[in-house]
Amino acid sequence: MNEREFFQVRRKAERDTFLRVIRAMPDGKLDYKPHERSPSAGELLKTLVFEHSACCELAGTGRGEWKPAPIASIEEAASAFERHWDELDRKVAALDDAAWSGKGQFFAGGKMVMEMPIGEFLWFILFDAIHHRGQLSTYIRPMGGQVPAIYGPSGDSRR
Repeated sequence: MNEREFFQVRRKAERDTFLRVIRAMPDGKLDYKPHERSPSAGELLKTLVFEHSACCELAGTGRGEWKPAPIASIEEAASAFERHWDELDRKVAALDDAAWSGKGQFFAGGKMVMEMPIGEFLWFILFDAIHHRGQLSTYIRPMGGQVPAIYGPSGDSRR
């Protein structure tokens, strides 16, 4: 198994966990944040959705751009996340080794902020997304929801 194939295996293992965490967020609480310096739940969801949208562009063209848009609801976020996640899976499956190792550029506000091999960037975003999923999972209970199982049962999923 090469690195790209291992990446695909790991993404497949993480997909449903992301969707469980996103869908466990209580509706109407996108403004929730545990501290004034913390991002809101809506900001974290926006990051998860739009970093995968940018990765779809990157895997398709070698250039991705950070273009977040507002998230209106949990279900909208879950649906958009699932759509971008699945599209990225298809694009990664279509990459050959040369494309996986080829340089990719990431832009924000029209300026290049990062350049690295596409595969390396996709790993970076997967780890970043897992980090933000962890942040979101800590918001769920204080928001009035139940934390789903992630890598094992949670205090709420054992009930």
